[in-house]
Amino acid sequence: MGGFVNRLVNRWIRLLHKRTITVLAILFFAGVAGALWNMSRLSSQLIVSQAYQNAVVYARAIEEARTLYSSQAVNRVEDFHGVQVTHDYGTQPGAIPLPATYLIELGQSLSKNNLGMGVRLFSDYPFPWRQADGGARDEFEATAIAELRQRPEQPYFRVENVRGRRSLRYAQADILTASCVSCHNQHPDSPKRDWKVGDVRGVLEIIAPLDGFVAQTRSGLQETFLMLTLLSVLALTGIALVINRLRQTSQELEVRVVERTAQLQSANQELALEQAKSERLLLNVLPKSIAMQLKEGQQTIADWFAEVTILFADIVGFTELSSQVSAKELVNLLNAIFSAFDRLSDRYQLEKIKTIGDNYMVASGLPMARPDHAEAIAEMALAMQQEILRFNAEHRSQLSIRIGINTGPVVAGVIGTRKFIYDLWGDAVNTASRMESHGVPGMIQVSESTYQRLQNAYVWQARGRIPVKGKGEMNTYFLLGRKGDTDARPLKPSSSTLSQG
Repeated sequence: MGGFVNRLVNRWIRLLHKRTITVLAILFFAGVAGALWNMSRLSSQLIVSQAYQNAVVYARAIEEARTLYSSQAVNRVEDFHGVQVTHDYGTQPGAIPLPATYLIELGQSLSKNNLGMGVRLFSDYPFPWRQADGGARDEFEATAIAELRQRPEQPYFRVENVRGRRSLRYAQADILTASCVSCHNQHPDSPKRDWKVGDVRGVLEIIAPLDGFVAQTRSGLQETFLMLTLLSVLALTGIALVINRLRQTSQELEVRVVERTAQLQSANQELALEQAKSERLLLNVLPKSIAMQLKEGQQTIADWFAEVTILFADIVGFTELSSQVSAKELVNLLNAIFSAFDRLSDRYQLEKIKTIGDNYMVASGLPMARPDHAEAIAEMALAMQQEILRFNAEHRSQLSIRIGINTGPVVAGVIGTRKFIYDLWGDAVNTASRMESHGVPGMIQVSESTYQRLQNAYVWQARGRIPVKGKGEMNTYFLLGRKGDTDARPLKPSSSTLSQG
């Protein structure tokens, strides 16, 4: 094998000496192609960036127009007798449009006169007269509403095809100001009457076609290609003259350089690959901060955390399912569920601790402390319930999830020298496990300590005092949802269901 490699290398060296100009030409043109590809990639990014900035400016201009209209027109005429401010102003003599109606019609006019540019205002709480077209019309708009409700200060955008044209879709939250809240809460047709300042009333969407930018970029790239090609030919001509004069005296040196370079490149690539594999493996097993401590040579890693919230979740019905499907199908289903849970854990920046069978454990507040650890776990638990519902609908199954949550102090660290794990110890962990094992399928049971931190932000159902193994009687609660959510309704189970576990 070694002899074959040596012969191949020697043959390549001889070919390089005989066809130096050809090889250099190939390399030059490959470099030109690579440079053009990189320029094309950067141009694409710049196109999207420019379109994004234009959309931001467009949106701000539209908002300013509405603000100016509201303050300089609507506010001035509201006290005049006979002047109405209404959405159907066209049918009312002496009436002028509401600010939102003005913004919608302004967007429609701009969209009509700007060759593909689109402006639209929509909401998940449209007024009755906008039920037909005032809500989300596609997946992007539905996602935009959901994302902006979670992060109203962060615009949501995506590049996709709109009516056959590659376009940037930009969406930003339409946030209620103090001057708008009373109007939306007191209007007789308002679909929601508990708006507060800072709430996301709807979404302003700007659609900016990119094909014009793309055409200009392609034209510029063609000119650049021609220039680079000409420069490459001139450079190759000059190099050819130099190489022909130096070839006789540089053969031995070239051979040594080629061999040494190949060896170093191979060694560096292998080292880089091994380092990348080790890094990925370590970060899949341990939190990043803990992994860094191990890499720095620390032998014992143990930390005490005064306040952490722990969640245990068990998939109810999975044992019965295991007798109905093959082992491979069972593992695939469990992997699908736990992978979804992992994505939720990443979304809420939680620390997944481990899985045991069909039991999932996650914690918040470590290895880096955070003040909202209990809220993050509550959001994770509610999202896990929704994920199980989605899974059941997709796979036509009848699984449910039993979740237990507790807050308290823990010790966290790494144990073992082979197959080591980052684990938690303490009474708070045991209590969280008991909250799950003594819970009710489909419900989220929390301890008194967690309830005290979250009681004002969520909807609850008191379960009362229940006997808990190893703990005696404990006062527990069911977490039903966030305050204001229409799905957060109390459960009315039988007394036998409440006492199970």
